[in-house]
Amino acid sequence: MNTNENSQQLSVIEKLGYSLGDLAANLIFQTLVAFLTFFYTDIYKIPPASASLVMLTGGILGACFNVVMGAIADRTQTRWGKFRPWILWTAVPFGIISLLAFSTPDFGHNGKIAYAFITYFLLVIVYSANNLPYSALSGVMTGDMKQRNSLSAYRFVAVMIAQFTIQVLLLPLALAAGHGDKAKGFEKVMLVFAVTGVICLLITFFTTKERVTPPPTQKTPVRQDLADLTQNRPWLVVLALTILVFITLSIKGGMNIFYFKYYLTGQSETAFLNKVGLSGILQGSAPYDAASLCNGFSVIAMILGIFFSKSLADRYGKRNIFGLFLAFSALCLLAIWFAGHDDVITVFTLLGIHGFLYGITIPLLWAMIADVADYSEWRKGRRATAIIFSAMIFGLKFGLSVGGALSAWLLDIFGYIADAPTQSAGAITGIRLMVSILPGLIFIAGALLLTAYPIGKPTELAIETDLKQRKLI
Repeated sequence: MNTNENSQQLSVIEKLGYSLGDLAANLIFQTLVAFLTFFYTDIYKIPPASASLVMLTGGILGACFNVVMGAIADRTQTRWGKFRPWILWTAVPFGIISLLAFSTPDFGHNGKIAYAFITYFLLVIVYSANNLPYSALSGVMTGDMKQRNSLSAYRFVAVMIAQFTIQVLLLPLALAAGHGDKAKGFEKVMLVFAVTGVICLLITFFTTKERVTPPPTQKTPVRQDLADLTQNRPWLVVLALTILVFITLSIKGGMNIFYFKYYLTGQSETAFLNKVGLSGILQGSAPYDAASLCNGFSVIAMILGIFFSKSLADRYGKRNIFGLFLAFSALCLLAIWFAGHDDVITVFTLLGIHGFLYGITIPLLWAMIADVADYSEWRKGRRATAIIFSAMIFGLKFGLSVGGALSAWLLDIFGYIADAPTQSAGAITGIRLMVSILPGLIFIAGALLLTAYPIGKPTELAIETDLKQRKLI
């Protein structure tokens, strides 16, 4: 590993510039997490079973592109570095395809399914080509692990800003822009997000630098890179953990709007909104008002949690803090099952506490994968940052696709009828399961999985020290 020792400290400008890349990506990604199932079933009017098939097949096929993209990025050689040029090259295509994926052309039944599949598949592909190099960039901007923790904290404040924008403002903006027509409103809002994202990605490109490079003599074939991965236990654990986390986020995030629309009573939501003085935000629609307000409260709690992440990780290690607070946040989700139809305040409280506890874990997953790249170099003497980061992006997209497909499939199994005024008892039970029990149990499984992750605090310090010493030889 070659580094410039004098430049390991990252400036605030560089951290902010880097974080804008995640703001751009998450204006789209958070929309996929929170509204893709709702968009396909209730806005574009695709049957739940067909929507499930679109998300599963398109997402998994696109996810498999990650390893290829990782190998390509690791072997990219330009005057801008390995990873920064991909942020530049994919900025405009990412914006265009994001807009197309949330457009609603007036096709027939089969045409809608084909259009949804093609645009979702292309979005997953271009997301890989953009976000995998972007994520890998964090592993080569500095070799200092505390600086990486700080960088992760910056970027995930940007993530939370994007999440707040999507979960709190997207529906009001879409209804306002479309004058009540959610389809037209979605298209107009996504156009604004796409343009904003392109600008943010360009800023990321121009404000960041790559400082950590592989050893000059390293010429590793792709086959060797892949063999290294299969022997890298931390990488395998992080891959599995990422899949579990994003399955959970996709299921829970996608079901929130259904939960507020069909399980909690409109009367109790209206009473709560009147009590806090926020009734009628979405043209008098209490479920949408309550869902947006609750999402905003949870996101603010997550942002507060993020601010505790770095200090806790620096003191106790990423693995320990991640596992502990993931388990605590899962308990809050499980507790939501016991909330009644009128327990709006209870639901708000539990989702807020969950948001804070989960927020502490958010920056750590990405910082851990950078540590895994160092671990690979420490053990094997070879560095392949992007292909290692492919675990994260593959897991993210695979989890998102499986979670979204599972949500739509379970809606169909439980008898959900798209955009109906009321739902059957079975459909409501399914929605409740997907908001609380199912994501809670998956989070607990993820916390238990971390017991197999070998990079604790002492190992983190040993890796950092040894790699620095090798550089000086």
